[in-house]
Amino acid sequence: MGYRSNLERVLSEGKFAVTAEIGPPKGSDPNKIKDKAEIVKGYADAFNVTDNQTAVVRLSSMGGSVILINSGLEPVMQITCRDRNRIALQSDVLGAASIGIRNILFLTGDHQSFGNHPDAKGVYDLDSIQLTKIVKDMRDEGVFESGDKILSGNPDIFIGAAANPFADPFELRVDRLEKKIDSGADFIQTQSVFNLDKFNIWMDEVRSRDLDKKVHILAGITPLKSLRMAERMKFHVPGVDMPDEIYEKIKNSADPKQEGYNLAIELINDVKKIKGVHGIHITALFWEDILPDLVKETGLYPRP
Repeated sequence: MGYRSNLERVLSEGKFAVTAEIGPPKGSDPNKIKDKAEIVKGYADAFNVTDNQTAVVRLSSMGGSVILINSGLEPVMQITCRDRNRIALQSDVLGAASIGIRNILFLTGDHQSFGNHPDAKGVYDLDSIQLTKIVKDMRDEGVFESGDKILSGNPDIFIGAAANPFADPFELRVDRLEKKIDSGADFIQTQSVFNLDKFNIWMDEVRSRDLDKKVHILAGITPLKSLRMAERMKFHVPGVDMPDEIYEKIKNSADPKQEGYNLAIELINDVKKIKGVHGIHITALFWEDILPDLVKETGLYPRP
């Protein structure tokens, strides 16, 4: 059976998938990505390239994805709705497909007020659910959002979307996931999981609607490198739910870095046991060199 991407193959064959994030630099030096690629190569099935995350200007996600392809890694290119209208969004999807990018994750995007250009004009012509549906129609029906036909090659994309099991109102979180699935999402990467109890409640509802049989769910894992990082995640990153007991463990530890690593190992091993979770997405912010150890110690290496 032919698959669009290695990530699709791993998930479709029922293997427990691993994706990881590679953040582009605040500059045009490709070696910043190439160096990270050398460290993590072989330890995940595909690698997310973020699209100006937290609304901070960085090397483009498409440029970063090309660097990964040339380094022998499979990218998951991220596209946000914040900076482009529907013309540019559809154009970028065609451009990405034309150069061999097969996984794209669609996001609404952090508001520009959080970034380093707070006076920039946010576009938000579409949200991520609308964009997901448009791309599905481009791929499967060969039509643009306008209704015009695509004349020379549908974008053969494995469609990704994000989910936050922890944001308020919590009771609507699964409803929003279902909308993304109905719009055409093939795989889902979740917000970082720290509150395992709440994540299990979310997954109970996901399974009760059989949504885990309609989409591949990858649980977010973020290793905490320092107390400062734990404080940022707990108090300043919207949508993150870090229980006090985890924060206190990091705060009171003689070695917060080691404690953060141990916690990531525990969370990965716990998440692997949850029915309906098909993989993990590791966001090792500025700590990419931890990925090989994490994957090996949790029994997820070698990759299938």
